[in-house]
Amino acid sequence: MSHRQIMEALSGLLLGMFVAILSSTIVSTALPKIISDLNGSQSSYTWVVTASLLAMTASTPLWGKMADLTSKKMLVQISLVLFVLASAGAGLSQNPSMLITFRVFQGIGMGGLSALAQIIMAAMISPRERGRYSGYLGATFAIATVGGPLLGGVITDTSWLGWRWCFYVGVPFAVIALIVLQKTLHLPVVKRPDVKVDWLGAFLIAAAACTLLLWVTFAGDKYDWLSWQTGAMVGGAIVLALLFILVESKAKEPIIPLRLFRNGTISLAAVASLFVGIAMFGATVFLSQYFQLARGKSPTMAGVMTIPMIAGLFVSTTVSGQVISRTGKWKRFLIAGGVLMTAGMGLLGTMRYDTEYWHLAIFMALLGLGVGMMMQNLVLATQNQVAANDLGSASSTVNFFRSLGGAVGVSALGAVLSNRITHYMEDGFAKLGINPGGGATGGGGSALPDLDKLPGPVRTVVESAYGHGIGDIYLYAAPVALLALICVLFIREVPLRTTNANEAQEAADTAAPAAVAAGAAAATAEQPAVGRQAAQGGPTQPAQQVQDAQPGGDTQQLREYAAMATAQSPAPMPTSDYGVYGTVRNADGVGVARAAVTLISLSGRQLGRSVAHSDGSYGLDAPGPGSYVLIAAADGHQPQASTIVIGEGPLSHDLLLSGTSGLAGQVRGRADGAPVSGAMVVVTDVRGEVLATGVTGETGEFRFDELVTGTFTVAVNATGYRPTALPVEVQGQGVTRLDVDLAAGARVTGTVRAGAARTPLPDARVTLVDAAGNVIATSTTGEDGAYAFTDLDAGDYSVIASGYPPQANALHVTGPGVDAYDIELHHPDE
Repeated sequence: MSHRQIMEALSGLLLGMFVAILSSTIVSTALPKIISDLNGSQSSYTWVVTASLLAMTASTPLWGKMADLTSKKMLVQISLVLFVLASAGAGLSQNPSMLITFRVFQGIGMGGLSALAQIIMAAMISPRERGRYSGYLGATFAIATVGGPLLGGVITDTSWLGWRWCFYVGVPFAVIALIVLQKTLHLPVVKRPDVKVDWLGAFLIAAAACTLLLWVTFAGDKYDWLSWQTGAMVGGAIVLALLFILVESKAKEPIIPLRLFRNGTISLAAVASLFVGIAMFGATVFLSQYFQLARGKSPTMAGVMTIPMIAGLFVSTTVSGQVISRTGKWKRFLIAGGVLMTAGMGLLGTMRYDTEYWHLAIFMALLGLGVGMMMQNLVLATQNQVAANDLGSASSTVNFFRSLGGAVGVSALGAVLSNRITHYMEDGFAKLGINPGGGATGGGGSALPDLDKLPGPVRTVVESAYGHGIGDIYLYAAPVALLALICVLFIREVPLRTTNANEAQEAADTAAPAAVAAGAAAATAEQPAVGRQAAQGGPTQPAQQVQDAQPGGDTQQLREYAAMATAQSPAPMPTSDYGVYGTVRNADGVGVARAAVTLISLSGRQLGRSVAHSDGSYGLDAPGPGSYVLIAAADGHQPQASTIVIGEGPLSHDLLLSGTSGLAGQVRGRADGAPVSGAMVVVTDVRGEVLATGVTGETGEFRFDELVTGTFTVAVNATGYRPTALPVEVQGQGVTRLDVDLAAGARVTGTVRAGAARTPLPDARVTLVDAAGNVIATSTTGEDGAYAFTDLDAGDYSVIASGYPPQANALHVTGPGVDAYDIELHHPDE
């Protein structure tokens, strides 16, 4: 897909995301007013936020699994309609309970929109390019997040509109989004009528999450943290979680495939997302409450004052996405995001009701920068690890843990906030000699205060209590952000793929013939095939070896390989008494789907072949007991050959494939940054052996595929430029990017003449010495007396010519281009 096609397809999706985010953030500044008008309490304030997060958390895995089984376009439209209808219903609410109920349905729709947006992007765009488009998603998020509180404040402060229009205003945008989605979003539909949704797993995970969140919300308020209610609810959540694991291990299409957690990157990203959710949602949701109740600002001004955090979020999401697309490196942004988020949380923990705003602006900007770098890139790192058929489950798993963390954070920190506010109000009123009577302290069971109706001293106590209490919850959230940083430090960086999920799956479906041929080559040669280059220089020698190793160019056999790659693979157990079975795994221990496995005799005759199942399992029959060679190959991996001995009965033998890597980049001129076409690019190993060569294209691009992991030297030479050589560390599976800047070289030419007649002097020796006395180059003149030095840096040199009595002259090279410098030699008496 071209950039224009992708943007057309994303337009409706981004508009839908804009509606969802706008409808969520528009309420944030109006929420204190809403709760006050509906006679709600601090607990109601917390539950209005928690209810949507809870429903979003519970429904996200189900949306993700449905996206793997049916039309993603239909699902995103359903979630958008559900979200908008629930928003309109929330606008009709007459009490906090009714509002919380509609917020539950809003959360279900939001779960679909947040999960499906990431899934649809991954289906269309490669991980390497996805950072660029994630920037557009981040921009949409930032605009809606900035515009929502501002618009919500204006609507709330406008008497003829009122806060109910905060829920109605998104309906026209939603209708437009549905129309645009229908016209622009076109994705292949996976038709799998034989698959049933794991409803039991969905129920168990939702029940476990809800039980845990209910306990966090009520503990410390309805009952003590250490009580029989705590034991019952925590124990119930654990039992439900264990039942969920049991059901998922047996389900044909689990909501969250447990095998995903064998991958270290996915496991750490999920845990980090949990902590990011706690820190992000749990702390930022109370910012509007701080500005309105601790500083006495209007809803509109409360929205304006949160702009530094949103600006930081916008900048970090957009810039990091662009840089990741250009370099393929993402871990550095996760680490930087973790550091900034932890620092922002800790600094915001020092705020009080009278803290200077410019201090708060800096603290919020740091928090926004950190969250922006963490949020999208954790999903990106996860999507880079999975195949197309697991894309929805993996993406929704990370979103699930982030939403779960957010719901836990809002509930837990909301309960802490209620207690802290009660404590600080009681202390403040005691100093004034006022007895609050237990119901007007602003705690968990009382209504939110209306500052305009309070006398001066009482208002100061209330503002101080809310400022100090909300500052405290940031101190509680800072260690959680630090835990997210620790998880990120242990994530192993894998360079981003350059194909999208659908293309990668298609490649896996059709790559078996070439993979088996490569496996045959590996069985007969010690050195792997490396360096298939995609620049203009034609195939390299290793690639030619693979081509020659194909079985005699037998077209019929290649057809059999192709049919085998797309057909249903055989049973993972041998059908006879002799054979071999096992699993083909990658370096992370995950099964390699559609890996080609071939059994050959020691004389090289093929005895059987198989294609691994989706979990990497395979099975092959053997003629009888004896020694054989087993070859496994898969696209994006180095082939593996091993000798096996089959005795009486089937042999269990697992195969490990290490990933192949690629190297790509662009050659540019250092002075002007212009691409250099026709440059020769050579890749050598540590022994100096040439592995691949190529010539850059019109835009200076070069690319080499199927390099092994290791350290190499890349040498680049181009006419008019100084040659250069750079070391490069080719990472694991994926493409490592290396951009090369060439310095333009100067050239000095001239003629050596001698005698009174100044005739050209042949066989004269000309030596060029730099300012430090180092010999740069030597040249011997031809019959015409000409000499030349190329690829020189600008600077001062000495030119020494001999043939007659030696003569030394000073030379200044100004820079790129050709300098003419003739030399005259003669005897002293001439």
